[in-house]
Amino acid sequence: MFLAGVNLPRNYLYPDTALKLSSIMLSINKLTLRVAGKPLLQSANLSIGPGSRVGLVGQNGVGKSTLLRAIYGDVGLDEGEISVPSRWSMAMTTQEAPGGSASLIDTVLKADQEVFKLLNRAHAIEIGEVEGDLASIYDRLTDLNAFTAKSRAATILAGLGFDENTQSRSCEEFSGGWRMRVALASLLFVEPDLLLLDEPTNHLDLEATIWLESYLQTYPGTLVVVSHDRGLLNRCVNQIAHLSDQKLRLYTGGYDEFERQRALKMELDAKAQAKIDARRAHMQAFVDRFRYKDSKAKQAQSRVKMLEKLQDISAMSAERSLPINFPEPKPLASPLLTFLDAEASYGNNRILSKINFQLNYDDRIALLGKNGQGKSTLLKLIVGQLQSEAGETLKSSKLRVGYFAQHQAESLNLSETPIDALSRLMPGKSETEVRRRLGGFGFAAERAITRIGDLSGGQKARLLLALMSMGQPHVLLLDEPTNHLDVDSRQALVQAIQNFPGAVILVSHDPDLVAACADSLWLVSDGLVLPFEGDLDDYRDLLLKKQQSLTAESIEVRSLPQKPRITKQEKKGLQAALRSAEKDMDRLVAMISKLEDRLADPDLYTREPAKLESYGILRKQLKDELEAAEEVWIKAEVALETLV
Repeated sequence: MFLAGVNLPRNYLYPDTALKLSSIMLSINKLTLRVAGKPLLQSANLSIGPGSRVGLVGQNGVGKSTLLRAIYGDVGLDEGEISVPSRWSMAMTTQEAPGGSASLIDTVLKADQEVFKLLNRAHAIEIGEVEGDLASIYDRLTDLNAFTAKSRAATILAGLGFDENTQSRSCEEFSGGWRMRVALASLLFVEPDLLLLDEPTNHLDLEATIWLESYLQTYPGTLVVVSHDRGLLNRCVNQIAHLSDQKLRLYTGGYDEFERQRALKMELDAKAQAKIDARRAHMQAFVDRFRYKDSKAKQAQSRVKMLEKLQDISAMSAERSLPINFPEPKPLASPLLTFLDAEASYGNNRILSKINFQLNYDDRIALLGKNGQGKSTLLKLIVGQLQSEAGETLKSSKLRVGYFAQHQAESLNLSETPIDALSRLMPGKSETEVRRRLGGFGFAAERAITRIGDLSGGQKARLLLALMSMGQPHVLLLDEPTNHLDVDSRQALVQAIQNFPGAVILVSHDPDLVAACADSLWLVSDGLVLPFEGDLDDYRDLLLKKQQSLTAESIEVRSLPQKPRITKQEKKGLQAALRSAEKDMDRLVAMISKLEDRLADPDLYTREPAKLESYGILRKQLKDELEAAEEVWIKAEVALETLV
């Protein structure tokens, strides 16, 4: 299965009214987790209340994804416990993409197993394959909002980049990245009480990321998300759980507020540690001076014991990523590159036409547009991997271009070390010079001689940035450079781009990276490359309005399944239930009215005060019965309207 989920009722109301909602929460108590003997968490504690949206953060490799899997139940616990309310439904992202011949819309609909089975059961009853109570099935389908299921599924798919025509195509027609979007759509469609997301934007473009942020901001359940996207962590969560030093600490607010609180705590810890160090030094000086004097020996021994008991403050490590430094090129006169009515094609398939694009030395450009519209094609045209099929291309003879492609890591020789890879691009240079260049991209002594196959995804991304900039390029073409970078490494990349004096063209699903590094926006859409008038906020508003319009105009709300024909006996049964409910409501309304008249009598409060409490309890019971009768009436009425 591409969707990990537990088939439990959604939005379940606990029947025990004494159980308060505030006491229902995800609880991690004295948790110890180890992987291959290495401790990831040690006696960690965390409590997350219902409806909370929590960002789980920490450096790469500390165990965030493992903790998500432990919460879901896929990883055994070494010590402690994780408690999830038994009636919560729960679902989690996995790395397995859906496949097969089913359409995208049907794939998403099948994710809700209860609805899917009920629909199949209803259809079998309708065509006479089996016998069953169709009315009760439709009662349950109504409870599960099944009659708007297709509309909801289509809305989610549209937000993630699949238009109405695409939704009817089979999964097997799409690449792995696009099918992972379908997996995410299925997860969101199920709408579990506890939603566990691990890097949900990894396979998305900027447009789908903006929609996902908007969706998660109003998610009705409890959300725990692992993400390196600072913008998502600021806009979509209201708490940050920080995994560091094998412990969990919970902070209120988004990522920026977490950093502020964390910096303040580090400052306070440093001051407290300084006081402890001063006290220790004072006591040690006393011990050293009087240890061997009989008159002071007891006092000295007392201070030795105090020193042994004096504990250091368990300060949080700064966890700052090493910087990234692009080499500075010799300036070139502008324009560096000009396209006049250029075209880009793959064989007979024209991707872009009428490209009129000028690149100056100090330009900072972000390319906007959905995946598949031609952003990467334009970058290949600029770097020279594609040649224009028409028009004119003017380029400086001295122009050097550095190109970071999002799938470039697959071409690395995993048996080499970073020094081996870089030395080939720096012939005649000493190992010291190669190490110095690697150091500018965060490769310290040991990491520089580590097999590339043993590096993390973020470290490989840093190596690729180092390799592509060896020729001191005048232009940096960055196609999704942050896919494997943690939050601090992304900030280091932002600073490196801002410090780079040459031109930068950026494609990224990270809105904060685009906002921090781009001075102008170009929209690649419908085979054209045109400047976008406005900033990223304007583009975000435009996208959300388009998606809302698509939902309202293009996605028809359909009933699922089609209205079945039922027997006269079944119809009479619904009509009888309707009449019975009407009688119950009339009876209960009359009883409540009489009771309230009785409670309105002022003499009651003086003559029979003891009856006040019992009358109050009776009124509540009658009103509860009335509400239940009304619910029965509504369901019967809706069922009769739905059925033919």
